[in-house]
Amino acid sequence: MEWSVVVPAKRLAVAKTRLSPLTAPDGALHAELVLALLADTVSAALAAAAEDAVVADVVVVTDDPRAAELVARLGARTVPDEPDRGLNAALAHGARAARTAAVAALSSDLPALRPAELGEALRAATGHARCLVADAVGTGTTLLTARDGDLAPRFGPGSAAVHAAEGARPLPGDRPGLRRDVDTPDDLAAAVRLGVGRHTAALLGRLSLPAPPR
Repeated sequence: MEWSVVVPAKRLAVAKTRLSPLTAPDGALHAELVLALLADTVSAALAAAAEDAVVADVVVVTDDPRAAELVARLGARTVPDEPDRGLNAALAHGARAARTAAVAALSSDLPALRPAELGEALRAATGHARCLVADAVGTGTTLLTARDGDLAPRFGPGSAAVHAAEGARPLPGDRPGLRRDVDTPDDLAAAVRLGVGRHTAALLGRLSLPAPPR
């Protein structure tokens, strides 16, 4: 089964505000960090497409011109966020623009994602109508899949339980890069310990990351 991977990208001015302690008062650096997280996520998805036929299409839903230019340069398709009604509406719109019946919504802030993790998760999802991968703390969702394109995204606080209650099967297995989304400075520090992609790695010397736990 071939999958289309849909990645949402907010406008840079309102994205990842909880990471601002790492970049304040440099708004330009904050935008660079958000773009780097997106670039490493999309690069991993595109690498999965190149290495594994399970990923056939990577599409980014965004109205931000810098984000659209970046991911197009990497090789992803873009569609505008025409609904402009938040994350879930954007993902549903992206799913409708997918080129395959099987669609996967992927968080845009997974700088430690490995292509093999995504490929393995999607292969595991082929036997079920809908599946999810929970984030590192187990409450959010980093990957939501639907074989027939009826994605029904409910991303937000507590989304893993909501998706599961609506029939999405939690995928077993340890895929730390796929689960490690980045919302806070501590999240980014944890992703760095796993090993981040080149775009995020290039910024680390300019950020004051929390010290690792003893």
